[in-house]
Amino acid sequence: MDTAVRAWLLSELGPTTDLPDLEQRYTRLQSGRAVAIEVTRERLAALRGQPSTVNVSGVVSVSYTETIKAYERQLALLVAGEPPAPDDPAAQDTSGDGFGLIRLVERPRR
Repeated sequence: MDTAVRAWLLSELGPTTDLPDLEQRYTRLQSGRAVAIEVTRERLAALRGQPSTVNVSGVVSVSYTETIKAYERQLALLVAGEPPAPDDPAAQDTSGDGFGLIRLVERPRR
């Protein structure tokens, strides 16, 4: 993993993310986007496995529903390819400005 991918991962996952863990995942998955998706899915699963709201009357009230929604939005963007990762494969040019060939073949007569 080069420094550009490491910086991108830290910007997506937060600066306190464990770097040796990211290195291991990158070695296994070979893609920064795949690492970000896997870590985000794990974080989302951990939040879903806990109660989303904790309320102690008159003392404290904590809700994780907005955090869960934020992780779901981040995951959807990562799966859709946004923001672009430094090691993403180059997008194919589909602008229509390229050169194409058409092969004309004579149809058999009846």
